[in-house]
Amino acid sequence: MRIQMQFATRCLFAIAVSLLLSAPARAQVDTGTILGTVKDQSGGVLPGATVTITHEAQALTLTSVTREDGTYIFTPIRTGTYAIEVDFPGFKKAGRRGVTVGIQQQARVDFTLETGALSETVLVTGDSPLLQTGSGTIGQTLKSEVITELPINGRDYTILARLATGVVPPQPGARAPLMFSANGVRPAQNNYLLDGIDNNTSNVDFLSGVAYIVKPPVDAVDEIKIMTSAFSAEYGRAGGAVLNTTLKSGTSQLRGSAWEFHRNDALNENDFFARRAGLKKGDYLSNQYGFTAGGPLLGKKTFWFGDYEGSLIKSARTWVQTVPTAAERASGFTDFADLITLQSGTVGADILGRTFPRGTVFDPATTRLLQAGQMDAVTGRVATTTGYVRDAFAGNQIPAARIDPRAVKLMNLYPAPNQSGLTNNFVVNRNNNDDTHAFDVRVDHNFRGHDRFFACYSFSK
Repeated sequence: MRIQMQFATRCLFAIAVSLLLSAPARAQVDTGTILGTVKDQSGGVLPGATVTITHEAQALTLTSVTREDGTYIFTPIRTGTYAIEVDFPGFKKAGRRGVTVGIQQQARVDFTLETGALSETVLVTGDSPLLQTGSGTIGQTLKSEVITELPINGRDYTILARLATGVVPPQPGARAPLMFSANGVRPAQNNYLLDGIDNNTSNVDFLSGVAYIVKPPVDAVDEIKIMTSAFSAEYGRAGGAVLNTTLKSGTSQLRGSAWEFHRNDALNENDFFARRAGLKKGDYLSNQYGFTAGGPLLGKKTFWFGDYEGSLIKSARTWVQTVPTAAERASGFTDFADLITLQSGTVGADILGRTFPRGTVFDPATTRLLQAGQMDAVTGRVATTTGYVRDAFAGNQIPAARIDPRAVKLMNLYPAPNQSGLTNNFVVNRNNNDDTHAFDVRVDHNFRGHDRFFACYSFSK
């Protein structure tokens, strides 16, 4: 048994300087957009109205004015929940809270201002449906509250992609059971992104079968966007789906979480094949533990976030294999009588009309060509058709001189059988150990106006 430890170190470093221009949204990847139109009660547009949005978690404020057609747009902006205020001379100030912006979402929020003094405010606090008419992308967005509350076996959030339409489990026998297939293509043709950065392996892992490099813990994920169709060209690569994940950021308040998930084999039943072979129940022990923390770093402009997760899993697997029989090993692999005595039936007749027991070993040195109607000098039989024949070893015994001693040494590396029979005569429980330690660190800094910077480092061993 080979135990392989996989080491993957990845530095996800991004410098995002986003100038909020009055222009259509361009490549956003892990960001979103707030846009809309400001009108008066008669339906006329209000150019020059001041629109202010505030990121409720980080208190980041951005301001713009409506254009000639009364429209405004903030793009690209960090995902999260925003408060929006609109004011215009001669009209009451209008506001809306709890506007949630997801990855690649274009949240349309329109305002109709009422005449009155600016000191008066019309505030909408209830959640209203946000239309997204600027994109035809098909998919599903999962927020952190949903991600942490859903039961996920193994705490691999990528399995949640199956909640989207057109996404199904991989074909039977796939090495990574939590992978997914979208649009009928292979799982390796999906595109994994983390904070907008490529998170795909160049080669699918041989042991686990996974196609991503870094997998943050569930509690550190802020949002998942699963896009299955009509996503923009900035993503590329994916013939299947795009799984776009963003890490949480620190907020103006110090917050954190901790967890520990434990499973063992106390209530497990013994494997059918292990029980039949008289083996005791295999081991299973899983401990997944970790924490997240985040908060302000320097004043109200810099925020930090970090997480750690350890995953220690020991899982027994029952192997049912076929190895050489005891008689074959004891004879130095010259006695193959077991191939006949331990099975029944015959093989088809040769061109001389001879039949042989199933498992018969033939001597290649006796191979000869016979023509149809020709009498065989060895057996005295007449060939029915033209072809080759050869004779069996007496008693299925191969002369020792025919066996290379180096081949015998190689064959002796097989374990001795612990079950009777010719096939499936070796059953054993082997433990697979999968120990992973991983952490992520992210720092966000908001400069003046519309400029923002973030850096992230992820490590997994």
